[in-house]
Amino acid sequence: MEGLTMIGHFENAADLVADHLPLPTPDMDGEALFKLGLAYSSGQDGCPLDRVSAHMIFNLAALKGSLEARSYRKEMSEEMCSEELAEAQRAARRWIDTGNTHCAA
Repeated sequence: MEGLTMIGHFENAADLVADHLPLPTPDMDGEALFKLGLAYSSGQDGCPLDRVSAHMIFNLAALKGSLEARSYRKEMSEEMCSEELAEAQRAARRWIDTGNTHCAA
């Protein structure tokens, strides 16, 4: 399926680092995550064009307080099929469950 996530197919971030892809990190704030989501949504800055990964990262950015990420996540959702959305949500949940993201107050 086109646009299926790179991030969601790996068990941990170390697998992605080996491939030299830019990744979300626990210390990134909402703005930095938003910019990373933009890179995945447009295929720039060393990121593949990947809507699922972009949606996942926009979701993380929104949790850290980025209002822009919420808007972009909504737009992306309208362009994605239900399987892609489900994968993006699972990937974000996995990232959060590992303790890598703390929500904005």
